[in-house]
Amino acid sequence: MKKHHSKWRNPEMLLMLMAAAVPLSFASWSALINNFAIEQAAFDGAQFGMLQSIREIPGFLAFLVIFLLIYFREQSIAIVSLLMLGVGTAITGYFPTLVGLFCTTWLMSLGFHYYQTIQNSLSLQWIEKSRTPYVLGKLIAVGSFTSLVAYLLIFLGLKAFGLEYYWVFAIAGGLTAAVTIIAWSCYPHYSGNAVQHKKLVLRKRYWLYYALVFLSGARRQIFVVFAGFMMVEKFGYSAASLTLLFLINCTINIWLAPLIGKLIANWGERKALVFEYAGLIIIFVGYAFVQNENVAAALYILDHLFFALAIAIQTYFQKIADQADIASTAGVSFTINHIAAVILPAALGILWLTSPAAVFLTGAGIAAASLALCLMVPNEPDYGNEVRLPSRADAAR
Repeated sequence: MKKHHSKWRNPEMLLMLMAAAVPLSFASWSALINNFAIEQAAFDGAQFGMLQSIREIPGFLAFLVIFLLIYFREQSIAIVSLLMLGVGTAITGYFPTLVGLFCTTWLMSLGFHYYQTIQNSLSLQWIEKSRTPYVLGKLIAVGSFTSLVAYLLIFLGLKAFGLEYYWVFAIAGGLTAAVTIIAWSCYPHYSGNAVQHKKLVLRKRYWLYYALVFLSGARRQIFVVFAGFMMVEKFGYSAASLTLLFLINCTINIWLAPLIGKLIANWGERKALVFEYAGLIIIFVGYAFVQNENVAAALYILDHLFFALAIAIQTYFQKIADQADIASTAGVSFTINHIAAVILPAALGILWLTSPAAVFLTGAGIAAASLALCLMVPNEPDYGNEVRLPSRADAAR
């Protein structure tokens, strides 16, 4: 019996199960919130902008998760965060007002961002370094699969069964809560290899990791906020067409993300990151000057697929980190990543009014800066070998 249970009752399978729970709520919320806010809550552009800002604040405050570690285990925080995500999504449809949506969005987002922070930490603690790229790739694949399930449920709920928004939100959030209860009731508590620091940790030797995380957050914001907006404004993509692109991205990721994990394990972090940022420079320059809607769609799909290569940033940190620093640094890095989420959308939104191309060329500049930094990642990063700087011999050449 023990042997049978070991196949599914282990830390890796628990991570998979929890990763499957997230998109059921978050993908559904993201797909519905635009229409719901306009049709049911009568939001204008300014109010919707405020809603999105509120959604990002918990990510910016992710470092506060460290203080929860004083009283709670990380696994327990992950479970409670998932429940908050599920409940926040489930009740969204019942509060179609300004204050109501602000409150449910805050609850949903707090659960989402704190779960993501803890998931990053637990993944780096529970998984062996040699397997981490592959496992992180599988987590992305699992999330992509359940995103497909969420989109299918939305389509069936709205089109086939004519359900009201509040029913779709409730079902999506309820499914996340149900999976979370299974994760809580069927799995024991797992411990990492080291007792985690219960204070904020900022170390000078992690500076390259911090910088890569910050620029990764900036690149993500340009994709999330402006790439889709360009598809609608410049090329007239409908909501159905954009949803089709989401479905294509999810379908490809189910197959590709684990392969990217294997690629990172074989290539090493440095080569994988160089490939990612060199490719992103080309993609962002393409965004700036594209005139064909099919080419734009191809760039959009490629851009999304490159996200999986960011696994290399996490595995780089796992190799250089003091094991006791992982939980604290997960919170700090999530906050660093979200600095761009607070600043860039508003700043580049103003730039967009005069030159959309300049927004994407800014993205190319960010990718170029990331490329320069990732050249400093050692071929074999380790504790004490965090940064590869040009030697005098290299300079003489």
